[in-house]
Amino acid sequence: METVFTPWQSLGGGLLIGLASVFLMALNGRILGATGIISGAIFGGQDRWWRVALLAGMICGPVLVLLVTGSWPDIQVPVSKPMILIGGFIVGIGVTLGSGCTSGHGVCGMARLSPRSIAATLTFMLTCALTLYVMRHIFGL
Repeated sequence: METVFTPWQSLGGGLLIGLASVFLMALNGRILGATGIISGAIFGGQDRWWRVALLAGMICGPVLVLLVTGSWPDIQVPVSKPMILIGGFIVGIGVTLGSGCTSGHGVCGMARLSPRSIAATLTFMLTCALTLYVMRHIFGL
């Protein structure tokens, strides 16, 4: 499998995530952690609606691409649906044990120089690198 290098799309996405994080903190005093936002949208109380609105904005992104370009974004997931479910379950365990996800720790926590977030982000990155190495170079996937 070939990994496509997309520097401009990555830069644009990173800028949008950074701006969303800054605006959410400045206007609402909240950290943009995707799993916490999803959890609060499902199980939350009175602050549920801003979470639902933020998730709706994330979901509308591909629709915006369709309106601008005339075609849906090309999304390729090179694994089976059972593997996606297993991966999602493992990520859910990690998010629970790590008290947050890559967006909460890696974007917002790192920006605040939180030692816990720095440790969590280093753990995410090392685990990702190890998993990629094992999957590509040992299993040949």
